[in-house]
Amino acid sequence: MSIFRAGQDSERSAEVEQLVAATIDPRLFHPLGELGMLRHVEVRRRLTVVTLAVPRGHPDAEAVRQAVRQAVEAAGAPPAEVELTVMSGEEELALQARLHELGQNGPARSPLGSERAPGTTSSGQHGSAGPTPRENPFAAKGSRTRVLAIGSGKGGVGKSSVTVNLAVSLARQGHSVALLDADVYGFSVPSMLGITEAPTVVGELLLPPVAFGVRVISMGFFVSEDKAVIWRGPMLHKALEQFLVDVHWGGPDFLLIDLPPGTGDVALSIAQFVPGAELYVVTTPQPAAERVAQRAAVLARELRLPLRGVIENMSYFADETGKRHELFGSGGGESLARALGVGLLAQLPLVPALREGGDVGSPIVESEPESEIGRAFADLANRIVELGPSRVYRSELSVR
Repeated sequence: MSIFRAGQDSERSAEVEQLVAATIDPRLFHPLGELGMLRHVEVRRRLTVVTLAVPRGHPDAEAVRQAVRQAVEAAGAPPAEVELTVMSGEEELALQARLHELGQNGPARSPLGSERAPGTTSSGQHGSAGPTPRENPFAAKGSRTRVLAIGSGKGGVGKSSVTVNLAVSLARQGHSVALLDADVYGFSVPSMLGITEAPTVVGELLLPPVAFGVRVISMGFFVSEDKAVIWRGPMLHKALEQFLVDVHWGGPDFLLIDLPPGTGDVALSIAQFVPGAELYVVTTPQPAAERVAQRAAVLARELRLPLRGVIENMSYFADETGKRHELFGSGGGESLARALGVGLLAQLPLVPALREGGDVGSPIVESEPESEIGRAFADLANRIVELGPSRVYRSELSVR
């Protein structure tokens, strides 16, 4: 049904302009109006002409076109012809400044998304502007993002597979989700999600690639897979800081951090950069793995990161008859959760398709959402959402 009231074409164009301004850029994560990208909307008898200005190297201009076409169609206006122009250098600086601001304050929504970006005129043209000092948005007071740090006491427990499929499950449920691959020595997240493109640079900001609704940054985008990362603690610390600060995350509901196994420099850095992070420990059923995982939990207490739950992976294998076989023993996850005083949030089955999906860049929760493990991940995502954010009381964070 058309939204238009009777009146002049200029009135109709103004209504459509408001709706187009509220359309989210799928790769910049904010409304086109807030980003100052909307230049002109004209509704004609059989055609709607929309003109946008995009930065050079926009990661997916065609996705922007499609989003605008859908918005115009939903409004009941004639089909849209979307013309793209390239921003000038001055306009890109203004966009960068706006992204800095939005990164600090999270997604700023106006009721109709019609507010112009700072530094723009009523016609959408930019005045002079430049980047503002950048801070860590996830440590800012009032941040609405829940940071989930996924760790394990040792490698080989499927921690990265759990992290990737949990992230995609949260995205499938309608949450905005980002994933930081902090396993700088053994990065695997990009290949598990089938991402081959590099982050896009806008001024001094990096725009993360997006796959299955998840925004991703990883050392794998900057180091080829055949190269070893041989860095000391200070270099790792700086790299993680840049991943948090110099990437335009767009204020997601959840940021998942895939920690390297064990207790090392990365965990120390994450505790410093994101003091409100919640820790979830992945283990397997055998008692030996449970004892190793407990070391990571002890470190969490020392760092005063809230430990929220245990996830047991490879809990059992179900054969064709449905009979369950506990190939790696049983009880490890339950014992660890009990010892730590937290809940056992999931017992995930051992499914070859989980590994196969990671090998080809197609997470099983996306390819087989109604499978047993697909439903298990959906249940895990629901339980984490239901837990709600933790409350962190740390003396060094007090206002004096």
